Amino acid sequence: MEEISLKEYFLILRKRMWLIILLTVLSVAASGLVSYFVLEPEYQTFTTLMVGKPKDYQNVDSKLEYNDLLLNQKLVSTYGELVKMRVVADEVIENLKLNISYKEFREKVNVNLVKDTEIIKLEVMDTDPVLAAKIANETAQVFMQNVKDIMMVENIQVIDEAQVPDNPVKPRPNLNMAIAGVLGLMVGIFLVFLLEYLDSTIKTPDDVERHLDLPVIGTIPMVEEK
Repeated sequence: MEEISLKEYFLILRKRMWLIILLTVLSVAASGLVSYFVLEPEYQTFTTLMVGKPKDYQNVDSKLEYNDLLLNQKLVSTYGELVKMRVVADEVIENLKLNISYKEFREKVNVNLVKDTEIIKLEVMDTDPVLAAKIANETAQVFMQNVKDIMMVENIQVIDEAQVPDNPVKPRPNLNMAIAGVLGLMVGIFLVFLLEYLDSTIKTPDDVERHLDLPVIGTIPMVEEK
């Protein structure tokens, strides 16, 4: 029974294979068109900052206090939130003469905390690669100054300045088309079985026995005219 069931499934798919292929091709083509011609490329760059006591890092003979190191690591989370504060965003927007709102600034800037370290990774994404680098570097400088003024901290320094990215991180056409192809294939298969389920016409002798519960006495073969 299982082999017959699998065979029937295969026949159902083969009968409307054109529909599955059509939906898959259309999905891939639509995804490619949107990825290449509709979506605007976005570039990402980053700068890293380190929290620590300058005298401890500059003086080789001095020893780091373990409690101070743990305290600095805990403060990194606080610093990460300060990066996105309105006072920082407004100053960066004003300095770079950006025509964006505070909400848009928060969407462009992302702060990641490197686990078990005193390092903050400040990432910026924008459609303009040069502007993305400028925003990242300016945000780092404004943030450092505000931390010094607000928290009276003198131990933040830039490790890596943001560089102008060469290649966009979004969109990813190949990935988008692959996902669209899989979705198109799944939708096509689902639609084929749905149409087969809704189709109540009798096409084969097996359909007569299955739906009418009647034995098939004989069949008339189809003869092609020459």
